[in-house]
Amino acid sequence: MLKEKYSQYSFILDRTARRVKQYAQTSFLQNAFDLTIDQWSILKILYNEDAIPHKELAEKSGKDQPTLTRIVDIIIKKQLVERIEHPQDRRSLHIRLTDAGKKKVEELSPAVTDIRMKAWENLSDEDFNNFTRILNTIYNNLTQ
Repeated sequence: MLKEKYSQYSFILDRTARRVKQYAQTSFLQNAFDLTIDQWSILKILYNEDAIPHKELAEKSGKDQPTLTRIVDIIIKKQLVERIEHPQDRRSLHIRLTDAGKKKVEELSPAVTDIRMKAWENLSDEDFNNFTRILNTIYNNLTQ
């Protein structure tokens, strides 16, 4: 019985993650951000970094290389990021924000923060601390 009780966590995690992403994507559409959640996450990573290699960006974003390539290609067309050659290794391409990309992140960050905070309504700092502690424990249990 106890094992059955705990086996539901995966369903709850998946359901909640889907709801958070759906809510955010709907909000992005309603606010005419002209970005998807995945595109935003790449822009935000690049905003906090300098030009970084594609592989490192994939690791930081949790995206596989082909998926990241598709996302980057789209935001390049939007002129928010660019691929640049590494100064010492021309074979190595780095991704960096353009000035327009930096401006977009700065313009949208307050609204994105408000969207993300919706999930934390009616929850305390203690709730958040417990939540992150539990999720980190689950993650670490499976990182072996």
